[in-house]
Amino acid sequence: MNLKIDLSWLLMVAEHKTPGDPQVVDWGALVAAVARHEAEIFGSPVYSDPHTRAAALLQLLLHVPALEHSNAMFSSAVAYGYLVASGLKVITSPEQVRDLARLVKEGKADVRAIADELRQWSL
Repeated sequence: MNLKIDLSWLLMVAEHKTPGDPQVVDWGALVAAVARHEAEIFGSPVYSDPHTRAAALLQLLLHVPALEHSNAMFSSAVAYGYLVASGLKVITSPEQVRDLARLVKEGKADVRAIADELRQWSL
């Protein structure tokens, strides 16, 4: 399934899953996340399965913060929410989420490594 996201979905995740209702400080980051998510080369999706699509979102939103605060929580919630909306059952712990966000933020995990970690969270 290739579930599509849009700006309104990202804003809903920010509103419901980040504390303190942070304001958007970079709309371009959200637009870039939607565009990256939909990226195609010669008609073939760049990110072809839910895990790589979620990984691409998480990576971009962590490196290009869209909100005034709580960007690690937001990007993780977007990835988690995308997997769930794609019909996957996801089981993880706060420590796994924190550790993955830390690896991504430090530049120690590319999209494939992030997707591999997200696959471990899925049943």
